[in-house]
Amino acid sequence: MRRLGYQRYGAPGGDTGSVVSPELGRVAPEHVVGVHINGGLAFPNARPEDLVGLSPVERARLTGAERLRADGTGYADIQGAQPHTLGLALNDSPVGQLTWIVEKFKEWTGPARELPEDAVSLDEILTNVTLYWLTGTGTTSAQLYYENRTAQPTSTEPSGVPTAVAVFPTDPAIRRILEREHRIVRWSEFDRGGHFAAAEAPDLLVDDIRAFFRTLRS
Repeated sequence: MRRLGYQRYGAPGGDTGSVVSPELGRVAPEHVVGVHINGGLAFPNARPEDLVGLSPVERARLTGAERLRADGTGYADIQGAQPHTLGLALNDSPVGQLTWIVEKFKEWTGPARELPEDAVSLDEILTNVTLYWLTGTGTTSAQLYYENRTAQPTSTEPSGVPTAVAVFPTDPAIRRILEREHRIVRWSEFDRGGHFAAAEAPDLLVDDIRAFFRTLRS
């Protein structure tokens, strides 16, 4: 960003970006004016005191996070342990690559939609899978999970950078827990969309990003 001539900028991020963008705020707090995150991958690690006074919605989110941790992270375990073994299989079978990705669209899109193509257009889903298939990146995309698993722990101290959190129906977000790692100044909750908010509810996500960064203009 500095080489491009930008001295002040914001960092929105969803999914992996919900980890990367806050880290950018820690690395360059003098340049990052704000961070906006959604669709966090990290499950909330609740302490006993965090469970006191939770709303029914927050309790449901924690229950959903525990269920996902128990039954929905097999893909991450395999990618984190044997990414190359898995990658060879994905690169060998277009049906295997399709199934590996579409299953996540099925599980992570908004609960109001029965089928993944009801939440995200079929063309967009197939384009996503095709990019992996044509470039043969089943292995390298899985490698990220291995690198994260074996990386040295980084600081989770709040950077002090203003942070906004957009919460969609499938996000396991509990404000009091996230505030341990972020200086949250905006918290928005939506009843439409899911983990892939940019594809499922782009109007809600874009409006929230714009509203947040509008307050940070100098």
